Amino acid sequence: MTALMTGGAFLRRLILLVSVLSGLGVQAPSGQEVGSDWTQFGWDLASSSAPTVPTGITAANIGSLVRRQINLDGTVDASAIYLHGAAVKGSRHDVFLVTTTYGKTIAVDANQGSILWEYTPPKYDSWVGTRQISNSTPVADPDREHIYAASPDGTVQKLAVSDGHVVWTTPITLLPSREKIASPLKEFRGHIVAVTGGYIGDRPPYQGHVAVLDAQTGKLLHTWNSLCSDRSGLLDPSSCADTQSAIWGRAGAVIDVATGNIFVATGNGPYDGKRNWGDSTIELNADATQMLGNYTPKDNSQLDDRDLDLGSTSPVLVGGDVLAQGGKDGLIRLVSIKAMGGTAPHAGGELQSVSTPSGGRLFTALAVWRSGADTWLFSADGGGTGAWTYQSGKLVPMWRNSNGGTSPVVAGGLLYVYSPKGGLHVYDPANGSQIAELKCGNGHWNSPIVVDGKIALPEGNANQSASTGLLDIWSLTAGK
Repeated sequence: MTALMTGGAFLRRLILLVSVLSGLGVQAPSGQEVGSDWTQFGWDLASSSAPTVPTGITAANIGSLVRRQINLDGTVDASAIYLHGAAVKGSRHDVFLVTTTYGKTIAVDANQGSILWEYTPPKYDSWVGTRQISNSTPVADPDREHIYAASPDGTVQKLAVSDGHVVWTTPITLLPSREKIASPLKEFRGHIVAVTGGYIGDRPPYQGHVAVLDAQTGKLLHTWNSLCSDRSGLLDPSSCADTQSAIWGRAGAVIDVATGNIFVATGNGPYDGKRNWGDSTIELNADATQMLGNYTPKDNSQLDDRDLDLGSTSPVLVGGDVLAQGGKDGLIRLVSIKAMGGTAPHAGGELQSVSTPSGGRLFTALAVWRSGADTWLFSADGGGTGAWTYQSGKLVPMWRNSNGGTSPVVAGGLLYVYSPKGGLHVYDPANGSQIAELKCGNGHWNSPIVVDGKIALPEGNANQSASTGLLDIWSLTAGK
């Protein structure tokens, strides 16, 4: 078969194979370079934020990293993704891909820092400088030739990695001025999974929902609505008597790779355990046509009254039958997935509840790191960073500090936590000792990725309505 392929087809197949093997932790023979991809927010479908492949960056060499700052035509209040040796503009490039708050998607050469291409949505001029934004992170297709990105007009685009041209565009809301795409996109089994929330101030009407699209055609296949959940398809938000219940956690939809089941958490909104699911953790089947499970704390109504969204963060799969769910009320709850199964309402019954690192509101994604036989959970809030191990069905505190941060990343045996006040802290994940602090500016929800001997971290805050921004790239060798 190889002999019958064109040279380009064979090279594409070889690069795809290299990507798959590196994602499984398979390394090249000594002396041969194989790069790893970082294709989505949180590294994997479960958004564990804990890569299983070497990064090339260690405690011994992190002090020799060289930073380059890339000027962008927009603020990236999210994360980058990365493709190693991707075909762009007729040659191979290591490339970071980001989406700005006003919907520009930009390809950046990871070694030289040059802008390879920039996609600008057709309606960009109508919302630039306004409150209509997106905080979404794009996702790469397994073919490594396309990515999927969101825009403030409530659409998802399929873009060519080669030059940024649009393959298809699909709206996932009928009211983009009220329903916001704040969370990252996911790709699984030829489907794109996207979620919607609302804007600051919760201006009605809007409903959080999960949208599933066909990756090849862009067709909207299914929609699960967290309010008026007995109705399928996109809703005119004013046609549902209830409003809010946003899905806006930093990890968005979390997918169990073994089953394809989708886990999301909703924010403040009506709850009746029948058709309205505010302040709940929800399990859906892989195409979002059926609710498989649900959970809400017993104080659901108090959370809603006090603006303490359960869904201020996405759930994370701890292992086996257990997920962890944070919230604005300063708690991280362990919940049995089996116990929340079925369509009947499930209130309370948590396996355990622990405080966030500082007891403050949690707006960041949790990270789950599996090291040997041990499972670790990391969290950062506005006032601290903390670590637990998961032992005998319980979270056991290991360490915490008073350095606040965004969503933690554990990569290459190091823990990375970005402070929105400036600075990227690098810790020993086992004991919390700080190994380094990399200089960088202020931000908001931005979080780093660490891959292929490089770190990429956007700076800036979407709420400042800026049309410019920065991407910090650290590497072991300048220009490499």
